[in-house]
Amino acid sequence: MIKLFASDLDGTLLNAFHNVDRTIARAIREVTDAGAHVVIATGRTMLSNREHGFDGLPVEICGSNGAIVVGREGILKTFPVSPELLELLVPAFPGICFDCVLLDGTYATGSRELRDRSFDADPPLRRIALRGMREAMAATMHFDTPLSYLLEHEVYKVNCRVPDRALGEELEAFVAEHADLVVNAPFSPVMFELTDPAVNKGASVAWLARHFGYTEDEVAVYGDGGNDIAMLERFRHAYATVNGSSAAKAAAGHVIGHCALHAVPRHMVATVRAQRHRAAYTRIE
Repeated sequence: MIKLFASDLDGTLLNAFHNVDRTIARAIREVTDAGAHVVIATGRTMLSNREHGFDGLPVEICGSNGAIVVGREGILKTFPVSPELLELLVPAFPGICFDCVLLDGTYATGSRELRDRSFDADPPLRRIALRGMREAMAATMHFDTPLSYLLEHEVYKVNCRVPDRALGEELEAFVAEHADLVVNAPFSPVMFELTDPAVNKGASVAWLARHFGYTEDEVAVYGDGGNDIAMLERFRHAYATVNGSSAAKAAAGHVIGHCALHAVPRHMVATVRAQRHRAAYTRIE
């Protein structure tokens, strides 16, 4: 039986507008009322189940690509990046605004104007779809953060957008050269999502399953992009949305419907109902 359902957010659990709606909320409640766990496995920073539209829904979180694991009552485990990485990375790329995730907020190394320019190359429809999320994130961020401040605190994830191809290749080379300090698992080609090399969604979901006493065969996972690959490859019950990348579909081996049609919440509910039906049938026998 599946006892833990872990899903990415954008392009997977959320609807086409990157929101939680009533269908998604009802599905989470039905699954958790049945005794299973719903885990948000996301690249976003999520420190409680009252963020990003979940409004207190009974979920656990593997946020920041798995660097911060959060239970319903608070943080369970964290995986910080090495200070050595920050000492090397930030001075080497002064033209990039790095968003550094701490437990009390996100601290950007550059100005808001520098960060906003990294979105200018997005297609118009994507800029519209993500405008609300961008503005909400920027409203809570701290800009022009000195490196000295970051080195005094634990940083769990470093994000940046690099639409300039040449600059992106330089950063890719840096990551490859320092593979002992950092791994990059982005959801889009222009994104860099940097964590400790031991961190990924799959490892954190597996840690959380063990925390609850479940085996990995009792876990189902859902994803659509690059930062989901490790998670989709790790678990036998792995599903990619049809709108997902080719790599995600190949890693999962199972493809379900489109996020806009609530494929993931519907699949979770169908799985729970099928399990309940089998259990009732077994009792009758």
